[in-house]
Amino acid sequence: MLYTLREMQRAAMSPWAYGAEAMSRMFSESGSWLSRLPGAERVAAASELMYRIGKDYEKPDFGIHKVQAAGQDVAVLERVALEKPFCRLLRFKRYSDDAQTLARLRASPIVLVVAPLSGHHSTLLRDTVRTLLRDHKVYITDWTDARMVPAKAGPFHLSDYVTYVREFIEHIGAENLNVISVCQPTVPVLAAVSLMASDGAKVPRTLTMMGGPIDPRRNPTKVNNLATTQPLSWFRSTVIHPVPANYPGHGRQVYPGFLQHAGFVAMNPSLHFNSHWDFYRNLVQGDLDDAQSHRKFYDEYNAVLDMAAEYYLDTIDVVFQRHLLPRGEWDVNGKRVRPQDITGSALMAIEGEHDDISGLGQTEAALEMCAGVKPADKHHLMVEGAGHYGIFSGRRWRNVVYPKLRQFIADYHVPHELDEVRGSDD
Repeated sequence: MLYTLREMQRAAMSPWAYGAEAMSRMFSESGSWLSRLPGAERVAAASELMYRIGKDYEKPDFGIHKVQAAGQDVAVLERVALEKPFCRLLRFKRYSDDAQTLARLRASPIVLVVAPLSGHHSTLLRDTVRTLLRDHKVYITDWTDARMVPAKAGPFHLSDYVTYVREFIEHIGAENLNVISVCQPTVPVLAAVSLMASDGAKVPRTLTMMGGPIDPRRNPTKVNNLATTQPLSWFRSTVIHPVPANYPGHGRQVYPGFLQHAGFVAMNPSLHFNSHWDFYRNLVQGDLDDAQSHRKFYDEYNAVLDMAAEYYLDTIDVVFQRHLLPRGEWDVNGKRVRPQDITGSALMAIEGEHDDISGLGQTEAALEMCAGVKPADKHHLMVEGAGHYGIFSGRRWRNVVYPKLRQFIADYHVPHELDEVRGSDD
């Protein structure tokens, strides 16, 4: 019922939101006589703020069309490499007509970025992907909004997530693959690779885990505490709702994105209030660069997706309440997850000093759990001054984290021999 009421509210708000957008343009466009009236800039700023608070935010595009790679500007084309009901495996292919450039592109290490399924779309890692494309072939998991998946596709559990990750790794080819998991997927990625190792299958060359809850018992944050203050039955009865009839996933039980977003905002309400107030002031004062930065951030931050109820509840139960992975008691599809069986991968754990989502030490725990990996192949990076998002996006990611990550991958990379160059892509 809550989801249906929210959809009714959204429909009722739409005329007001888009009316505010029209008002903003009428009082700000240089060709409009209204923009020359006294106080026009304040009316325009207030109207745009109202529009942005009331509007819907659709999934943004990655919008990566070219990058600097191999010393050249090269074109980038986004392709679907594999599609599953709840996720698409995307490939960002780099193109060049220069034979030497193409040879260098083709010799690049291959990276699979496993994006989080925790409320935001995978485009939250746009900066991560764009930076990695300078020196790597890049794939990324693009998780599907559960409300867009028909109920006939069946449920989606945490174990299905693990299965997806393993299938993606095997589809790309594990032997020369470097897997980077950001936040939430550090757990299912470690599980998938552990199961592969236990089965005697080839495992990725490197595993990089960034700001994830491998062991949430270490330095628990507000997010960790929220998951443990209520029984699982409370989450099932309070935050799980059926998808309304106006979506393809009608009837599917989900944790709605709008509730997740409300939780994000509730963690730092004053921060968001001040950000919106600064946006209004910037518009009034004509500081368009800062105003555009605000738009860019919140276009991404406010775009959220629904998560399948089974997956969400499994995560609360397995990861945050019973801590089955660090306790060595997690079974996936009848098989025990044994990180100590991993022997062929180098590991890197990256954490932010001020991460308020995954506390210090939670990701580093993976290095201890993977007892079969040589100590020389285990690496830990604590990024001073960085919060959660700073380790994979923004200035610290580009200037501090990425150079070390790039070198880590390069140290374990074995370039393949190239035959005659026949194509124009990597």
